[in-house]
Amino acid sequence: MTKPDQKIYVAGHRGMVGSAIVRHLQAKGFKNIAVRTHEELDLTNQAAVQEFFEVERPDQVYLAAAKVGGIHANNTFPAEFIYQNLMMEANVIHQAFVGGVKKLLFLGSSCIYPKLAPQPMSESALLTGTLEPTNEPYAIAKIAGIKLCESYNRQYGQSHGIDYRSVMPTNLYGPGDNYHPENSHVIPALIRRFHEAKVANVPVVTVWGSGAPRREFLYVDDMAAASVFVMELEKNIYDQHTQPMQSHINVGFGSDISIAQLADAVAKATGYKGRIEFDPSKPDGAPRKLMDSNRINSLGWRPLIDLDHGLQTTYKGLAL
Repeated sequence: MTKPDQKIYVAGHRGMVGSAIVRHLQAKGFKNIAVRTHEELDLTNQAAVQEFFEVERPDQVYLAAAKVGGIHANNTFPAEFIYQNLMMEANVIHQAFVGGVKKLLFLGSSCIYPKLAPQPMSESALLTGTLEPTNEPYAIAKIAGIKLCESYNRQYGQSHGIDYRSVMPTNLYGPGDNYHPENSHVIPALIRRFHEAKVANVPVVTVWGSGAPRREFLYVDDMAAASVFVMELEKNIYDQHTQPMQSHINVGFGSDISIAQLADAVAKATGYKGRIEFDPSKPDGAPRKLMDSNRINSLGWRPLIDLDHGLQTTYKGLAL
């Protein structure tokens, strides 16, 4: 277990997941939390990351920093997505090792799994098929992060006592999300659209696609709790439930809903009373993306916040 006075570095503390991890750690009584903004520390700069670890000497690292975005952003900036994410992971994980950090948690993404992976997607589906083309560069980078952790464990685990772990969240939403009109994910995009339609008294909101695809969503504070839960697991327990070359753990809500059901839920949360239509000429994406979270459930973790409550809390907290 982590001692309350240990120094914990949360990389990406201003992002949705990183800020939730900081909130959760503070709520558990941890006070020695090291953070840096992007302006203060560019994680793609190897020398800067090396200097940070030499000066700060953290005991633990949560690697939540990443360049993220929706389909449009991934399609438009593939070089940025693969380069920046690879560099951040490589620099932080390697310098953590050089700096004597014994425990690190890397946060990945459900897009690491093949486009046509059997549903629900289990950890064993990794590297068994072709990735979704629109976000392949980002997925490749996230897979590399998992393999960096595993490789350092395999080479240096016994000799240096390191224990680097990975968690793979499903689609996340909540405080700190990105509401950019083009680069946001589905929930913030819908919240923005329904809010603006409510304010302008627009009678109809059109949602991309048929509404039939199914997606799973997890409130970000649940993800933060799961991250700390996995980090705090005794090593022998973690090892019993993972393998040296398949060590990541899925974190999902446990059930999914259709995009049509999601649109209804967002309309309700934002107070939009108009009509919802769908545009089947627009792409649907994968028909279903549901995580198999049996591994983390069997270890004793469960989500606490359902979608309706999570959407209402998210919307109420926005300065709109």
